[in-house]
Amino acid sequence: MPEKKKSPAAKNTDRRMSKSPQASKTGKSPEPDRAGAKDGVVAVAPLTAARQLGCFEGAMKLFHARKLQEARGQFQIAAEGPERDVAQRARLHISMCDRRLEQATVALKSAEDYYNYGVALINSRNIIEARTHLEKALSMAPGTDHIHYALALAQALAGDAANAYENLKRAIELEPRNRIMARQDADFAPLANQAPFDVLLFPEKKGW
Repeated sequence: MPEKKKSPAAKNTDRRMSKSPQASKTGKSPEPDRAGAKDGVVAVAPLTAARQLGCFEGAMKLFHARKLQEARGQFQIAAEGPERDVAQRARLHISMCDRRLEQATVALKSAEDYYNYGVALINSRNIIEARTHLEKALSMAPGTDHIHYALALAQALAGDAANAYENLKRAIELEPRNRIMARQDADFAPLANQAPFDVLLFPEKKGW
């Protein structure tokens, strides 16, 4: 669509909005506090130390919330600031974001791929993401005992005892040796003496 031409009145209005109080009547105000202005385009003011730190702190919140792409953008801004220490840490976190984003796009094709990645996430205590990958693995291989076991563990660590019990029960049904593993697993210890886990893990005590 062709660009509409401004009327002389509109141009005058633009000048009034952009002029400083001491601007000349010719409309050619140099505005010295906006260095780099040319042909009506105002250059962005240099990043201050305060704004650099604010960007870095905001980026860290996004980083911990796993919003890596948004965090990376804020780290990039912080990396251009005047404080060298903040800029250096920002560049370091940009590299960390890049690595994690690359890992996230790794081609996870099979149930075992999702299972192995999920277990790695459990070990790093990224429980929410671990559950997502293990649930995906289970949907691809619903009759796999070790996937049920790992998902039960992730759910137990997340405080979801009901689903943890169901998946651990299924893991034991598919492979009875999982009962022994669960007894010896420190991550299941807080639930081992609580119903209904106590009966599931120690059925021999049921009649005591």
